[in-house]
Amino acid sequence: MNNDIFEGKWKQLRGQAKIWWGELTDDDLEKVNGKLDKLLGLLQEKYGYTRQQAEEELEKRTK
Repeated sequence: MNNDIFEGKWKQLRGQAKIWWGELTDDDLEKVNGKLDKLLGLLQEKYGYTRQQAEEELEKRTK
C-alpha cells in the first residue's frame, strides 16, 4: 500500500488497527496521523517486527 492510499483510508483503518494490534494505544494511533511510515515504525517498536514483516502484516490485513 502506498502512502497516498494509506492516508486516504486511515480513518477506516484506525479502528481496525487497534483490533489487529492490541498493543497500540489511542495515543500511538493519534501520532500515526495517517502516515504509513509512522505505523510501520510503531509495529516494529511494539512487536519487534522487521520493516519487511511490518509491511507484510499491514498488506495481508488490508487486502
